[in-house]
Amino acid sequence: MRLHELKPPPGSRAIAKRVGRGIGSGRGKTAGRGQKGQKARSGGGARRGFEGGQTPLFQRLPKRGFSNKRFRAEWSVVNIEALNRFAAGTVVTPELLQENGLARRRSQGIKILGKGELAKELTIKAHRFSARAVQKIESAGGRAEVI
Repeated sequence: MRLHELKPPPGSRAIAKRVGRGIGSGRGKTAGRGQKGQKARSGGGARRGFEGGQTPLFQRLPKRGFSNKRFRAEWSVVNIEALNRFAAGTVVTPELLQENGLARRRSQGIKILGKGELAKELTIKAHRFSARAVQKIESAGGRAEVI
């Protein structure tokens, strides 16, 4: 069997109905849309959540509480196991982390977390460190500097 000989199992692929194609197709004239009205028109149909003029459900439900989502601080998180790619003695800065694709955004800064092991002596400069990350960095002979 070759790639060009592959065919789908019989009955698994239906031929698409070509609507609005004149006499004989059975789907000419209104093309299955019925007579007139919003849904029969080009670009017709109501928007998502529209309930025919009745107040939509999402507006009828009570709104309660406060969400801090718009104002929350976004941190780029880097685990110390990812820092093993740098040579021993390197000063790891936020710019260096971004160049190497470890820190995606720098909106609020970079936080170093303690997942994994650090095998090299590095000086790491970041905006925040977890307590476990600081412990692991210092046990490897490196330094954690908050900027």
